[in-house]
Amino acid sequence: MIIQLTSIPLTQLFYVLIHSFIHSSCPESAFFLLCASAAMSRFRALAGVLRGGCAGGSRWLRGGPARRGCSSGAVPSAVASSSSYVEEMYFAWLQNPKNVHESWDAFFRNFHASSPSGEAGEGRPSTLLQDRVLSLSLDMTQKVVEDHLAVHTLIRAYQIRGHHIAQLDPLGILEADLDSFVPSDLITTIDKLGLYGLEESDLNRSFQLPPTTFIGGGNITLPLKEIIRRLETSYCGHIGVEFMFINNVDQCQWIRQKFETPGIMQFTNAEKRTLLARLIRSTRFEDFLARKWSSEKRFGLEGCEVLIPALKTIIDKSSAAGIDSVIMGMPHRGRLNVLANVIRKDLDQIFCQFDPKLEAADEGSGDVKYHLGMYHERINRETDKDITLSLMANPSHLEAVDPVVQGKAKAEQFYRGDSQGKKVMSILMHGDAAFAGQGVVYETFHLSELPSYTTHGTIHVVVNNQIGFTTDPRVARSSPYPTDVARVVNAPIFHVNADDPEAVMYVCRVAAEWRTAFNKDVVIDLVCYRRFGHNEMDEPMFTQPLMYKQIRRQEHVLKKYSDKLIAEGVVTLQEFEEEVAKYDKICEKAYTSSKDEKILHIRHWLDSPWPDFFTAEGEPKSMSCVPSGLEEEVLQHIGHTASSVPLEDFKIHPVNSKVTCLVKNRQLDWALAEYMALGSLLKDGIHVRLSGQDVERGTFSHRHHVLHDQEVDKRICVPMNHLWTNQAPYTVCNSSLSEYGVLGFELGFAMANPNALILWEAQFGDFHNTAQCIIDQFISSGQAKWFRNNGIVLLLPHGMEGMGPEHSSARPERFLQMSNDDPDHFPLIIFTPKSLLRHPEARSSFDDLAEGTNFKRLISDEGPANHSPSQVKRVIFCTGKVYYELAKERKQQKLESDIAIIRLEQISPFPFDLVRGEMEKYDNAELVWCQEEHKNMGYYDYVRPRFLTVVANEKPIWYVGRDPAAAPATGNKSTHLNELRRFMDTAFNLSTFQGKDL
Repeated sequence: MIIQLTSIPLTQLFYVLIHSFIHSSCPESAFFLLCASAAMSRFRALAGVLRGGCAGGSRWLRGGPARRGCSSGAVPSAVASSSSYVEEMYFAWLQNPKNVHESWDAFFRNFHASSPSGEAGEGRPSTLLQDRVLSLSLDMTQKVVEDHLAVHTLIRAYQIRGHHIAQLDPLGILEADLDSFVPSDLITTIDKLGLYGLEESDLNRSFQLPPTTFIGGGNITLPLKEIIRRLETSYCGHIGVEFMFINNVDQCQWIRQKFETPGIMQFTNAEKRTLLARLIRSTRFEDFLARKWSSEKRFGLEGCEVLIPALKTIIDKSSAAGIDSVIMGMPHRGRLNVLANVIRKDLDQIFCQFDPKLEAADEGSGDVKYHLGMYHERINRETDKDITLSLMANPSHLEAVDPVVQGKAKAEQFYRGDSQGKKVMSILMHGDAAFAGQGVVYETFHLSELPSYTTHGTIHVVVNNQIGFTTDPRVARSSPYPTDVARVVNAPIFHVNADDPEAVMYVCRVAAEWRTAFNKDVVIDLVCYRRFGHNEMDEPMFTQPLMYKQIRRQEHVLKKYSDKLIAEGVVTLQEFEEEVAKYDKICEKAYTSSKDEKILHIRHWLDSPWPDFFTAEGEPKSMSCVPSGLEEEVLQHIGHTASSVPLEDFKIHPVNSKVTCLVKNRQLDWALAEYMALGSLLKDGIHVRLSGQDVERGTFSHRHHVLHDQEVDKRICVPMNHLWTNQAPYTVCNSSLSEYGVLGFELGFAMANPNALILWEAQFGDFHNTAQCIIDQFISSGQAKWFRNNGIVLLLPHGMEGMGPEHSSARPERFLQMSNDDPDHFPLIIFTPKSLLRHPEARSSFDDLAEGTNFKRLISDEGPANHSPSQVKRVIFCTGKVYYELAKERKQQKLESDIAIIRLEQISPFPFDLVRGEMEKYDNAELVWCQEEHKNMGYYDYVRPRFLTVVANEKPIWYVGRDPAAAPATGNKSTHLNELRRFMDTAFNLSTFQGKDL
């Protein structure tokens, strides 16, 4: 951008300068310096402009009287001095201050304030004034401008860095936090005025306020002293606001108004009493647990009791805005309190969990009480509206629940048609150390505004203990605050002192309003402390002696706030004590009734929509493979749609034409078979969602579910959404380059609806490794721990190709170890092919999908061996790609009659019945398990004991494959082929195992 600065009117240049400075991301920007230099040059030329007539000066008038002797557009021959110009401004100001620009108004007001009383006559400037006007120099003019710029800079400094000196730490020590330094541009002492070229005498001068601040209220000018006082009130009290990194001016203005407007943080007496009552419940609940179970771990909330009223305030404000479903996730600290006082789980059910003799009524009660979740529908008392609250169960793997919550919230929004997040929202609670240290937090934030993953704004609440277990922040993170990760998505961050309940409530109110207004994430940093260390059995004085000496002296927040309200006359001491006694009585009553509880129920606390899938005992209602074939008409229709484009004038890539040939020949490769399966589900009203890295096209260029017009940028087509008139929607979406976060998200999405197919595909099979925490903690053990059912499908491209490890095995043994032959305990894991996607032998006929057919858990040998089973000397069991290598080798060696090859298409649950039938058919043959993976990988260790169960240990099951190894692939093609050659020789040498013991 090129600006002809000399052509800009002086006043316009001045305000361009101010505007560019206020809105620039860097106060020292080149544009600002250029404008400043130009402005000063123009001011030095002021006298010359004024001597040129009234043309320049009249721009400063606001409709005031025209200058005597001047006409519009004409420059008089008489040359006026700069002093007469100032005098004219003064006369106009005396007549009406609104006749002149605000800057002249401020100048003359200051001038009058500094003049001795009685010197100025009415209607005419005094001699002193005339002398001062006549002696007014360009240096003074320049000083006025510089002082106004300095004040504007000062205001901006507080908006950017005021949080650095906010009183956030309830303990008042600030030694554990990395951000305890004091910026030099904030006026913490009088001498710092010099940084701006100001002096103590300037404190009483009034200055024009820029449009980027609301501290003036109804005033457009304020004395410097008052400006500083109001800025300190807004940004340096018990609330610290980080928002000036946000690149949206309207959003910045919205936040400024919420925190700068004088007197905006007001609460009615009724609101204060409600806050006190909630604080009583939060505090007395922890006190009750401490009295009754002093030797039990409970991860109490002491030191951050304000979390309970904070969450309830967020829910109240959100409910008032139309939200009727809130899905929450949190770590273990404070979970029991949240369950009791936010979700409203029955207290007797919480208390009974401390009984060591308690029996579990449901399968899903295999985790500690502070990991369990809850689901509750109730009336919100503040809004008198229905609201559903869900707290997700989660393990000790901190922050692992974050993407799961987001996925579940997204699913509820999707199935309810809540495309803007106006009905369903999520709240995530975090610990400070985990929020800064766990990478999944970053992954989750980066999903927050992606089209297929956004939940339209999450409210994050960080319980900032200022310590992680025993680790100080100075050695736990590199960022000044634990919340700095949120800056990557322009989420405002509100730091607040947790010992100021009203400040906390105001911040929560603003956070809820922000989410409603902008549908973006927001972070509340509750700066608090842990009164009893990491847990109630821990001794924190070992490692933080000074901090915990202060904590022992720290007055409880309930005592502080109740004393404050009693002093204000909001409540009486008697009313306060009665409220305390009332809740204590509730707890005692629940404690008594909990003694009668002998069984812990989990199932009815969950919002699980899966009851029709299981018996009352939790067993699957059906284990049979129902017919899944399709009519020829349906197959043809799906095939033709897959090979065409339902949009006019849409030019596709030529590679898509190969599908036409397959359909014409009634053949299926993997990609077309996948198309048939998904398309038929859509026809039946089953929503399908496929997510992962590059899934729209497929990592191996085989899928092409999203077509791109080769001539028009950003024009796309998803043919599968054009199959049927009343079909279910198909969601296919390339994900962020994340496994941990995205798999967690899809897992959460799959929880919401059992009548949907949710698939996550790893770019390569072993890429699931970085999502292993989700697999271990939620997928493999979800039902055993929390009775959570889930139908997510994991597609893991798998195969030994002789390349690098990232292109090799998906380590299937990991999933077999966790399955334990119980299909309802974990989702379907499909090891999808890589080289078989285009293998000429890996084809099926439409007949294999015809009406009445079903999935084949085992594929028998259909060659000569099958016709003369008594002559077969060896039966090779295998699965996957290695079958085609074996079949090729057998044909070359002409051993089709001597060796049968049987494929296990379903490894888990193990097909005992079908394997037994094959063994009985080939009762004279020796048994071999062949796999391309190394012996310590793959399926051998899993299938061997199951084969022996079938044969009752009468026969061994011999192993053929690669030797044990640490890496899944050699990375060397020649070595890979040599290994293949060796185990092929072993597989087809009929004397290999003769005379040997296993």
